[in-house]
Amino acid sequence: MTAPADTKDLARQERADLADLLATLTPEQWDAPTLCTQWRVRDVAAHVFSYDVLSTGALIRRFLTGRLNGDRVNALGVAAYAGSSTDELLALAKQHLQPRGLPAGFGGRIALTDGLIHHQDVRRALGIPREIPANRLRCALQFAPTAPPIKAGKRIRGLRLASTDLGWTTGSGPVVEGPAEALLMALAGRPAALPELSGPGVQTLAMRMVS
Repeated sequence: MTAPADTKDLARQERADLADLLATLTPEQWDAPTLCTQWRVRDVAAHVFSYDVLSTGALIRRFLTGRLNGDRVNALGVAAYAGSSTDELLALAKQHLQPRGLPAGFGGRIALTDGLIHHQDVRRALGIPREIPANRLRCALQFAPTAPPIKAGKRIRGLRLASTDLGWTTGSGPVVEGPAEALLMALAGRPAALPELSGPGVQTLAMRMVS
């Protein structure tokens, strides 16, 4: 299926919003933990934009160095910016609002979905809520169940997810329902979203997050 013509625009908008948030953070907040296990805010920022700077050859080398393991590959990207200042990380973000390279894949869906989830990893951990545009949420929800990096397939197998605010559903079986943002975070394996969900399938989903 061909991505809508504006999907890359949605990704750019999401990245711009994340960059705007980063620009407001204190030094303490940059070093604060996020919902993404073992990553601080600065690490999340490095991850979101670290792939955009890679040529095809550099991307292949990173995957080979990480032995094709997604977690190891991502860790290499974060490590590459371990010595960067917050100003440098913010500049990296602002210079790569338009996704390119791997994040631009699937018509920008990778950048949009990855960026939106990690943006919420930061905001939820710091207690800074926002209202996410519905078109971005819907696009990310449609992509997330089958997006390889998210690994949602086993997590939601045999369950029916239904948003209470966007009219979005996927799957069949015991229902897990709640706000679209909470469903997206649950798809991404974030237990912090579980209290916002309800239905007979929630316990199964929760068990799969820790297994």
